[in-house]
Amino acid sequence: MAFNLSKDQEKELAQIANAIATPGKGILAADESSGTIANRFSKINVENNEENRRSYRELLFKTDKTSIAEYISGVILFHETLYHKTADGVPFTTLLKRNGIIPGIKV
Repeated sequence: MAFNLSKDQEKELAQIANAIATPGKGILAADESSGTIANRFSKINVENNEENRRSYRELLFKTDKTSIAEYISGVILFHETLYHKTADGVPFTTLLKRNGIIPGIKV
């Protein structure tokens, strides 16, 4: 399948790819489905509900900015996570971008 991108889109895509492929950094796969995360939570006796999943992901994403941004260039999100916000109302995608991390979703 071929895509017809404008020159601006090609440039933006190249910039994103270069940022994600920064040497010494990696991609955090935080795209566990509700079922997969249920297995993790059951091992530590945590109820699998949307608020607990949101809190868990907030814990990951609010790690000290300098620490997380030093090693992570991008995060793969689960669909549900696109709509989640921190306890103080900041969308997770905004939080990640502020820390220089590129959010994405698998399709």
